[in-house]
Amino acid sequence: MTALADTWGINAAQFWLRGQRPDREVGYDDATGMWEVHGYPEILRALSDPATFSSNTQRLVPEASGFSEGNLTQLDPPDHQKLRKLVSHAFTPKVVADLEPRIAVELMGQMQDRAELVADLAYPLPVIVIAELLGVPAGDRDKFKRWVDGMFNSTNKISIKDRSPEDEAYFASAMEQVGELANYLTEHVRERRAKPREDLLSKLVEAEVDGVRLTDAEITNFGMVLLVAGHITTTMLLGNTLLCLDAHPDQFAVVRADRSRVPAAIEESLRFLSPFAAVSRVTTEETELGGVRIPADQMLLLWIAAANRDPRQFADPNAFDVTRDPNPQLGFGRGIHFCLGAPLARLEGKVALNLLLDRFPQLRTDPDDAPEFLPSPNMTGVRRLPLLL
Repeated sequence: MTALADTWGINAAQFWLRGQRPDREVGYDDATGMWEVHGYPEILRALSDPATFSSNTQRLVPEASGFSEGNLTQLDPPDHQKLRKLVSHAFTPKVVADLEPRIAVELMGQMQDRAELVADLAYPLPVIVIAELLGVPAGDRDKFKRWVDGMFNSTNKISIKDRSPEDEAYFASAMEQVGELANYLTEHVRERRAKPREDLLSKLVEAEVDGVRLTDAEITNFGMVLLVAGHITTTMLLGNTLLCLDAHPDQFAVVRADRSRVPAAIEESLRFLSPFAAVSRVTTEETELGGVRIPADQMLLLWIAAANRDPRQFADPNAFDVTRDPNPQLGFGRGIHFCLGAPLARLEGKVALNLLLDRFPQLRTDPDDAPEFLPSPNMTGVRRLPLLL
């Protein structure tokens, strides 16, 4: 995969895609002011101990603190469990099952001899699903894409100190995109208070946690998490899986011959090209991780994509193997913050990939039109994938 990572132009900071390991699994990066963790057992421990490794990272990033209220990814127990319980019922297999006919007719029907996977399928599919769940118009997906692209358009690592003028400009622009999305969702929340519907936003407006209704800000921020993470994860998952299979014809042949291997292929792509390369945590007290002492109130970047290539956990970690079993990859996280939409994303990927292979048995990438990856070092996924059908 070393040559492919460079050929595809994946951010150079993602050294694990080039068959490399860090000098140490836990270390302090003076340039960013954060501790970087790359090892599987070290990251698994941090994800499994929310009391020591808090998800409330925005307290160290004042500019983003206004979007923490109701942000499920930023909440610690007990608030996290209360809010998560309210919405967990919405992410059921029936949601995708009901949409499968539309996927075939509305999206697949547009594909002929050539296609661009992201624009034609991998982006609109999850947006339709999440938008219908929330009750916002799927027709606004061009707005969603503009806002989300603006949030992840930097080629540099995140830093909490000594930001360059370029970093400051990117951060200000990203916060502007977040603000526009928040304003958009707030309008829908206020509308639901006046006229409830049969959608998730209305259910959140009417819900109570310990006898108290959620505020507009809590519902808005929660809706943002669903809309952003809910669609971008599936977009990258589907694109990455197809690209991995195409780059490994022997593995693609196994899946074509035995469709029951599709879920395993998706799991292996989540390990091999993990969509969200890193998640962040903050230490609540001085602790030890991987034999290293880390003070309290320190930001950690947990590079789950690097952990998914850790040879201490995975045999032959740089090989793409759809028969890998067991495959305890961390692409959706672990612990209390395990991705709420993981079952939905997996099902969307399975449905879409099977439909593609049913309709286009000769499906392959275009050798004359290379894929394009997202520029961010914190994400691994195609933003453009031309196909020959």
